[in-house]
Amino acid sequence: MLTHTNMKKKIAIIAGGDSSEYGVSLRSAAGIESFLNHEQYDITTVLLRGKDWKAQVGEDEWVAIDKNDFSYTYNGEKHTFDFAYITIHGTPGENGVLQGYLDMIGLSYSCCGVLAAAMTFNKYTCNHYLKGFGVKVAESVLLRKSQEPRAKSQDIVAQVGLPCFIKTNVGGSSFGVTKVKTLEEVEPAIEKAFAEGDEVICEAFMKGVEITCGVYKTKNKAVAFPITEVVTSNEFFDYDAKYNGQVDEITPARIPDEVRDAVQAMTLKIYDILGCKGIIRVDYILTEGWTINLLEVNTTPGMTATSFIPQQVRAAGLDIKEVLSEIIEDNF
Repeated sequence: MLTHTNMKKKIAIIAGGDSSEYGVSLRSAAGIESFLNHEQYDITTVLLRGKDWKAQVGEDEWVAIDKNDFSYTYNGEKHTFDFAYITIHGTPGENGVLQGYLDMIGLSYSCCGVLAAAMTFNKYTCNHYLKGFGVKVAESVLLRKSQEPRAKSQDIVAQVGLPCFIKTNVGGSSFGVTKVKTLEEVEPAIEKAFAEGDEVICEAFMKGVEITCGVYKTKNKAVAFPITEVVTSNEFFDYDAKYNGQVDEITPARIPDEVRDAVQAMTLKIYDILGCKGIIRVDYILTEGWTINLLEVNTTPGMTATSFIPQQVRAAGLDIKEVLSEIIEDNF
């Protein structure tokens, strides 16, 4: 139900969350707020942090969200929303928990539903599920805090080799990630990754060209954006590379046209296999012979002005404002 007399659709940009990516989420929320059509939508930022849910009603003024129906009351007037744009990176907005809540209260949202969100948030589960559809993935070992006895370092190395990556299985933005080069580094890297969550993935290193591809679909069309090539002098595409400029992001990627076409086709295929919604971004490594290897699927990709998706939208000659409007209007 629209609450404003101008009858603009009221959009909640939901940001924050309970993971190390809280700050990244706030930057994405600011990006989305700047991209959206303010003449078309009435936009409110809603921050979630644990049980503290609040809507921004002024520059430094916030009021509590009523979790019964995701509304808020300000100056005696109750405000509800017509659509939620989720830009939480991590829990609870990327793992399906928030999506389940919004499904229960009947509020449409921008990204995929509970099952696809939960699956893609768990990198090990997602990659091995997609492996069954012919998608190539790195050899990996999953560790859980509750697991007893835990796999020994030498057994992990025997399976995935050195160097390898050890990272949280349920996080992003390269928090808790270590590129391990020696047997002695394995155990400290595992403990570092466990600080981010209860599951850790130990994954074989793949040497090649790192790329990422964004796509979205509506009822009427499927769009694959130009691919971005990621080049960094750091050990890997870590937090500093992602957010502090220690990287070259080349869009479109310097790859053969047929490889580009194959990557875009695979990304759209993954979108359909998982039952995704809105914009997703899929990261890959192209190894020798331009072999396409999946790294991970991001169902709530970063949306700052310098993030991959806005870059790719610009490279495609599209207007990010129109793209986001298409995604929102596809729900009505």
